[in-house]
Amino acid sequence: MPDRPARLLVVVPSPTDPPARLGEWLRAAGLELDVRSVREGDDLPADLTGHDGLLVMGGPQSSLDDDGTAPELVGVRHLLAQALAADIPSLGICLGAQLMAVAGGGRVRVGVEGPEVGATLVAKRDAADADPLFRPLPLSPDVVQWHHDEISELPPGATLLASSPMYPHQAFRVGRHCYGLQFHVETTPEMVRDWADTDPAGVAASPADPAGHEARAAAAADDLAEVWAPFAERFADLVRSTRRGPA
Repeated sequence: MPDRPARLLVVVPSPTDPPARLGEWLRAAGLELDVRSVREGDDLPADLTGHDGLLVMGGPQSSLDDDGTAPELVGVRHLLAQALAADIPSLGICLGAQLMAVAGGGRVRVGVEGPEVGATLVAKRDAADADPLFRPLPLSPDVVQWHHDEISELPPGATLLASSPMYPHQAFRVGRHCYGLQFHVETTPEMVRDWADTDPAGVAASPADPAGHEARAAAAADDLAEVWAPFAERFADLVRSTRRGPA
C-alpha cells in the first residue's frame, strides 16, 4: 500500500469561495489537500499525476466565459476533462459542477428562472438510494445556493442525484467516481454575507437582504455540518479506495 496520505488537488477559481469547512472535513477524514488558488496566481499541474482526486470550488466566474474572459479556467477545464476520462474521484461545487457538466458533454446556460440564492433544501432523487455517497443523506438535505447560471443538460449517461423546485440538476454523478453539486456545502455565514454584499442582483431575486442571508446561513450551519461532514468522509474514502499508488 502507498505510504503517503491520499492527496486531493483542490482548485479554487476565486478566493471568495475557499474550501472552508469542506476542507476541514476532508482533512479530518485523512486527506492531504493541495490547494491552488488560480486567481491569486497559483499554477495548476498539467495533469493529475501525484494526486488521487480533484475538488473544484465555486466562484463568480461563469462556465460560459471564454478563455479570454476567464483565462484562469482553462487549466481547470483540462483537469476536469482528464478526471472524467479516467474516472478519477472528483467533486465539483457550484461553478465546479457547471464546469464538470460541460467537460462531460452537458450544457450550461443563464438560469431561466433567475438567480437561486440562500440557505435552502434540495431533494434526493430515486437514483440516490443506489449511490454510495448520497444514499445515507436525508431526503431533503440542507444546502446553500448561490448561482446565476444553471446546468440545463447533464452529460450523457450522468446520474441525477438531487433536484430543487427551481432548477432540477442540483447533484449528479458522471461515471462511478465524479460528482457535481450545483449548491454549496462549504460555507460559513461570513462567506454568505460577503457574497450577498457583492451580488445585488442575486439578493434582489431572493426574499432576504444581506443580513438575512447571513442569519439564515448561520441557522443552517449545524444542520449542514451534520449532513455534509459525513459526506466529505465518504468522498475521502472513495479517494483512498481508488488511489493509484505512489507517484
